[in-house]
Amino acid sequence: MSEKTYLVVGAGKSGVCACELLWKTNQNYILYDGKETLDIDALRQAYEWLRDTEIVVGDFLDSLYERTDICVLSPGVPVELPFVEALRNRGVEIWGEVELAYRMGQGRIAAITGTNGKTTTTSLVGKILGLAFPDVKVVGNIGIPYTSVAKETSEDTVIVAEISSFQLETAIQFHPFVSAILNITPDHLDRHHTMENYIRIKESITKNQTSAEVCVLNFDDPALRAFGETLDCRVVYFSSKETPEGGVYVRDKAIWHAGEKVIDTGELQILGVHNYENASAAVAICLAFEVPMETIRKGLREFEAVEHRIQFVCEKEGVVFYNDSKGTNPDAAIKAVEAMERPTVLIGGGYDKNAAYDEWVACFGDKVKKLVLIGETADKIADCCKAHGFSAVERAEDLKDAVLRSYEA
Repeated sequence: MSEKTYLVVGAGKSGVCACELLWKTNQNYILYDGKETLDIDALRQAYEWLRDTEIVVGDFLDSLYERTDICVLSPGVPVELPFVEALRNRGVEIWGEVELAYRMGQGRIAAITGTNGKTTTTSLVGKILGLAFPDVKVVGNIGIPYTSVAKETSEDTVIVAEISSFQLETAIQFHPFVSAILNITPDHLDRHHTMENYIRIKESITKNQTSAEVCVLNFDDPALRAFGETLDCRVVYFSSKETPEGGVYVRDKAIWHAGEKVIDTGELQILGVHNYENASAAVAICLAFEVPMETIRKGLREFEAVEHRIQFVCEKEGVVFYNDSKGTNPDAAIKAVEAMERPTVLIGGGYDKNAAYDEWVACFGDKVKKLVLIGETADKIADCCKAHGFSAVERAEDLKDAVLRSYEA
């Protein structure tokens, strides 16, 4: 048994899987969750590794300060909470579940971050690398906690990890073989406060990389292009507008690498320029793992759109339905609108992440014939539409009502 005691904060999927890894590696651990109504008995019944575990809920106990050596935060737990600050001031190491998994796992890592496109790119890289290597694990913000597979990794494992800004806040030694930053546009400013801080956190994915390793960056993002010039690791750019030397780029309805055509975009099963960018980034990542081009082409052809990302649902009486419910910030929503090839009725709304909607509304043009609004941001979006002279706005009670109203339109 380890002499150190880990305090795992958050009893959701990430926290439960962190406890499982600590249990499998014979560590001391306590589970804490601020939700007073958490059903402790149900947790103990559901998970073997929590049956004899100390579980604390509600207010943070003073006794936990003295007993904690390492605090493992779930991604949804802000690093600025008073008890987290107090632990840090006492010299307690603050890790995230990604840091915990990295320290206890093995293998080479492809780590992918960015405001948008992470899940599609991560899934696509996982598809291609899965054709090239016998042991590939796709983990992270994609919905599979890294901790849930860390114990089953070896030196031969390839880990493809979707990494969010929340996870990067608590990454210390986390060290990818290939990192990728797909883009950076405003998001999660309710948590990160400033755009400068958000950019800094995203860029920190490269902080432990060496000159023998690779970072894949978006050449069309001026901040990332400039950032690439500061790195010690090898930088490979991708672009949908330019032809970066030695990079991967979109041109003439095809994806190219250093003058060689990789694939015609018409052969892909994913829509939109942003997805061609995602595919270009995936090509660059897989080439860094020395995957043969024919294997890359096979993976690109076979890959289907990820659920909730401009995902074709059905066609009913000439109306085509797409599910883009993972488009949770204006930049992602703009890309979805741009990918539509027919007059479009759009459902929008959700919770407020302190985003501005001007660029999104401005992209509607003649394509969006109606906007149906739901959620707490409905009034804010409606005001933005009014300011931009877009009046085809309707309110709905909930998502079901919105879908019916949209279909009628």
